[in-house]
Amino acid sequence: MRIAVVGGGPGGLFLAALLRGADPSREVTVLERNRAEDTFGFGVVFSDATLAGIHEADPVLRTALTEHGVHWDPIEVRVHGERLRCGGNGMAAVERRTLLRLLQQGAVRAGVDVRFSTEADPAEVLAAGYDLVVAADGANSRVRARFADLVGASVETATAKFVWLGTTYPFEGLTFVHERGPHGVFAVHGYPIGTGVSTFIVETDEASWRAAGLDAFDVTQPPGPSDERTRAYLEELFAGQLDGAQLLVNNSRWANFRTLRTRRWTARAGRTAVALLGDAAHTAHFSVGSGTKMAMEDAVALAAALDEHGDDVDAALAAYEAARQPQVARIQDAARPSLSWWEHFGRSHDALPAWQFAYHFFTRSLTDARLRRRDDAFVAQVHERWRAEHGAEPLASPLDVAGRRLHGRVVAVADGAVRLPGAALPLAPGPAG
Repeated sequence: MRIAVVGGGPGGLFLAALLRGADPSREVTVLERNRAEDTFGFGVVFSDATLAGIHEADPVLRTALTEHGVHWDPIEVRVHGERLRCGGNGMAAVERRTLLRLLQQGAVRAGVDVRFSTEADPAEVLAAGYDLVVAADGANSRVRARFADLVGASVETATAKFVWLGTTYPFEGLTFVHERGPHGVFAVHGYPIGTGVSTFIVETDEASWRAAGLDAFDVTQPPGPSDERTRAYLEELFAGQLDGAQLLVNNSRWANFRTLRTRRWTARAGRTAVALLGDAAHTAHFSVGSGTKMAMEDAVALAAALDEHGDDVDAALAAYEAARQPQVARIQDAARPSLSWWEHFGRSHDALPAWQFAYHFFTRSLTDARLRRRDDAFVAQVHERWRAEHGAEPLASPLDVAGRRLHGRVVAVADGAVRLPGAALPLAPGPAG
């Protein structure tokens, strides 16, 4: 079987090594437009709960995280001058460059023909007589674009702005820093990656971004140049949190996160079958889903399907799609409320005290019960603080709504509308509780 993988990121390289490792008679070629040493971004992060399947397929990621990465358990929220921690969140991260190097070496050892600095024209690749072409060429996939009508791609663009930087500040684990500056509220996702450097992702709303004058950089430039004005602005804004450490850039420019969904992940071009993998098929906001992790899980599923079905490529691709689409949909559904929270976090920052803001942050995509299973002491302290301030448990606390004093926070829903006790008319359409 002749297989071409378009894109030499983690997902494409991992798939290629798995395919050759399982069956050396396969001719597997990776076509990557960048050089071997090129990489954009800083670190990639994985939760302990999601690594088992990848580790079982190939230990390369375990090696990367164990020998070169950093592991931690609590997540820290810094807000209003306080630092609050919630445990039970085992995670690990490694420098993206290190992970790519190990995956490149693994693919070459397995006998994969890895071609760097190779611009793969989709039409030429599809006409080259491969049995299978795997599109691992990212969210702007040119291969996917050839089958736009068939795969049914849709994109939702978030209103929040984000920029990916690094820093020499040594974060101990995943840390969220919130800072109100002269132009608005900015937040950081920071975590160590094991090389004396930490990833430093910053998010803000568009109004704050424009007020700060950070909208001048031309993001239509080809990859490479970074937004130095942004680096200087954020370094000053977060100086009190960085203890004099510097911010680092690597193709760092502002963007709006785009959630990509595709109705189908497979197609055909004559005798050549096509499969989408990783960001070419789906994206989920980085506050919930690691794109690298999801791409590597796709690779495990696609390789397993091809191993099971042998020469029946169509059956293998159908099995791959059936296995992975529901799993990715669950991640994307979980990412939606988290992304929405990040689009409006400035309101919560200004309205809530530190303890309540931290709880609000952690429960943006977790229930109270699930959070309690991770760190019972953290949740108990929040509930105790609530009772001290309101004199009752959360759902039993009084609440003023539309000029009415409610003695609790559970209301009835009838005919799809919320009705306050004793009210003749519904308060608002939709469910509540």
